[in-house]
Amino acid sequence: MRIAIGSDHGGYDLKQHLKHLLDELRVPYEDVGTFTPDPADYPDIAALVARGVANGSYEQGILVCGTGIGMSIAANKIPGVRAALVTDVETARLSREHNDANIMTIGGRTTPVDRARDIVRTFLQTGFDGDGRHSRRVRKIASLDCKDS
Repeated sequence: MRIAIGSDHGGYDLKQHLKHLLDELRVPYEDVGTFTPDPADYPDIAALVARGVANGSYEQGILVCGTGIGMSIAANKIPGVRAALVTDVETARLSREHNDANIMTIGGRTTPVDRARDIVRTFLQTGFDGDGRHSRRVRKIASLDCKDS
């Protein structure tokens, strides 16, 4: 598995901690930025990760901003992305099992490091349930990528 990880300035510190976790887990990753705690625009970073996941360069992505909300909104604009804002182990697990989320977003200012480590571990280690109802719903989500509003 190869993942992309990115943050804006509000998620920079937590991203650095999560990179250490990925190293511990021996999960290959690419940090797409930001590379300093200086102000950065979250839509730019979200687009890099989301496009990489959508085109298959990465299997999954992790995005960190102050709350995780902005990154989630921006990433979900890219067709093929199912970004889930996760706040605890349960939402991380369910986002993978039920929704086949391929990107998780998390709040750097709202999530303690120890909880974030557990969340990321759960997200990466949980697979898609893939039973009939969940697969059907994920297909319906994917079909929305092609619809005009």
